[in-house]
Parts: sequence; structure tokens; C-alpha cells
Amino acid sequence: MSKLFTAGVDEVGRGCLAGPVVSAAVILKGGIKSNLLRDSKKISFKRREEISDHIKRNSFFSIGIASVDEILEFNILGASLLSMKRAIENLEIKPNLTLIDGNFAPKGLKNYKTIVNGDEKIKVISAASIIAKVYRDRFMIKLSKKFSNYAWERNFGYGTKAHLESLKKFGVTSHHRKGFKPIHKILSS
Repeated sequence: MSKLFTAGVDEVGRGCLAGPVVSAAVILKGGIKSNLLRDSKKISFKRREEISDHIKRNSFFSIGIASVDEILEFNILGASLLSMKRAIENLEIKPNLTLIDGNFAPKGLKNYKTIVNGDEKIKVISAASIIAKVYRDRFMIKLSKKFSNYAWERNFGYGTKAHLESLKKFGVTSHHRKGFKPIHKILSS
């Protein structure tokens, strides 16, 4: 009899003003310390990095990304679903069941269940949340070295007061989401 695999899927970065939206798909292996797994937003930056490394050692995982251009083309929900679909397709082992955080799933997916607040309720979704968040945070930290005026190493592209002030002072970069209201306003004025 073949083994059953359940994947958890979550995305991060939907509410940001800059950078891609990133999803992770995770299938946990036996060695995982499940007590470490909870919503990534409720774990400190340093601890999240440590837990992400633990999850990677004890799971099959993959990342899916939708670019700033794809966010503009498909809107944030469409781009989020695209990044989820890519993460699921990139898994080396195909899951029998896919559990997705939220109430939307990519089109064409079979054997899935959407779960609102799944990153708080379901350990395998929490694991995906942590991996996606750490991946995206590292991406934004790297990007901040080229675009130091926007403090992405601290705000990760979210619309903090400092980020909004920097936008007004230094303008919009190619990494900003031009369809998002604060950015669109700046470009229209």
C-alpha cells in the first residue's frame, strides 16, 4: 500500500507595497518537532530562522513566487494563487491531500481543502507559513542592500510610516507594486 502525503501551503507578502508574493508547500517527515510549528507571525525573526532550518531538514518543501509584474497583471489574489500553484507543482513528492491557508485555492487542484486561519490551526500549514516568511524576509533583506533608502531589511516591504515617507522622498522603484493604492497615488500625483 502506498504512503499518504499531506502538503500544507501558505503564502506571505500579500499586504506589502514592495517585493514578490511567496508561497511554500511542505510535506512533513517523521523527525519534525511539531511543538515548534505555529503561525509564522507569532514567532520572532531569529527563532523563525532556526525553526525554518529545522523544518527544511525534516520535510519535503518547495517555494513558489509571483513577481511584482504578475501582481500588477493578475491582482494580488491571482498572484498569490499563482505562487501557491508553483509551490505545489515544485514539490518533489506529489501530495494525496493539500491543505491551503485561507479560503481560495489555485484552479485545477485536486484533493485539497482550504482552511481559514490554517496557519494557526494546522501544523503542516504553519510549517509552510514559516518557510515562506523566512524565504521572503531574506529576499527583501538582500534587496535592501541595493535599495537602502526604503529600510526593507526592517519593514520587508510593508507600508510602515518610514517606508511611506521614503517613497515620497525617493520615489517608486521597480520592486514596488504599482497597482497598490499608496504607490498608485504617488505615481498619479
